[in-house]
Amino acid sequence: MEKSFCKHKHVFHTPKKKTEGRMLLVFVMTLIFMVVEVIAGYIFGSVALFADGIHMGTHAVAFGIALGAYILARKWSKDVSFSFGTWKVEVLGAYTSAVILSVMAFFVLEEAVMKFIRKENIRYEEALLVAFAGLFVNLMSAFILSHEEHHDHDLNLSAAYFHVLADALTSFLAIGALLGGKYLGMWYLDPLSGIAGFFVIISWSYGLVRDTSKILLDREMSSPIVQELIKRIEEDKISKVHDIHLLRIHHDKYACILSITTSEERSVEDYLKLIEGVDNIVHTTIEIRYCPESELTY
Repeated sequence: MEKSFCKHKHVFHTPKKKTEGRMLLVFVMTLIFMVVEVIAGYIFGSVALFADGIHMGTHAVAFGIALGAYILARKWSKDVSFSFGTWKVEVLGAYTSAVILSVMAFFVLEEAVMKFIRKENIRYEEALLVAFAGLFVNLMSAFILSHEEHHDHDLNLSAAYFHVLADALTSFLAIGALLGGKYLGMWYLDPLSGIAGFFVIISWSYGLVRDTSKILLDREMSSPIVQELIKRIEEDKISKVHDIHLLRIHHDKYACILSITTSEERSVEDYLKLIEGVDNIVHTTIEIRYCPESELTY
């Protein structure tokens, strides 16, 4: 005997347009400042300005990805071709953003090492002006994004926020290093600040890649929910969970697929009542297989 039950609801998450609007504002601010830096670097012949403008460009790309993920998740939220909704579009955006952040970190490290080797002269006044301007833009962006709720749950938002924090951190380090170089002659503080920034940025990006890849690869079987489901099903001593799959379809919502072997006839509704109290299970598929008691082993 085989039966199956499925809750036919697939819209588990609808992105907030308010968050989308804030992300658009941060994207535009970053894009404008990037253009200003690139043009200023070209006109004044400052490689530092030009390089920082390109650096801001990587953040603009990341914010654009985050914004695109929100728009697509909202646009496709009722598209039935997505088995469990579109939340993972946002997770994919966060993963991509984290990869860009890690690549950017290695560019920062390369630049820092090359400065140690070349010992190039630094135009402190110009560099300080840009560093303070960049810090202001990033603090404003952080302020805008910090007013959104559920940072821990919205990985796409967290990725964008980490980009802003990473840039703000590098601006703080750069300002301290430039002031030390200008007034104390400690030129080496500038590349040292870049190396310190590398380790902080790579740590943040690694955390994001780890969290998002786990979700994208459906690595959920270590969740305590799995053991709780098995315990409830097998408590009657006549049922055994033959196969189980747990899928995350939102930050705190799961779908589960259960294949149950039983020595007595049981309905799907019987098993649904057993797992009814398990937190955060919102979509359930159950297959029941009848097996004589003599063949049922534990």
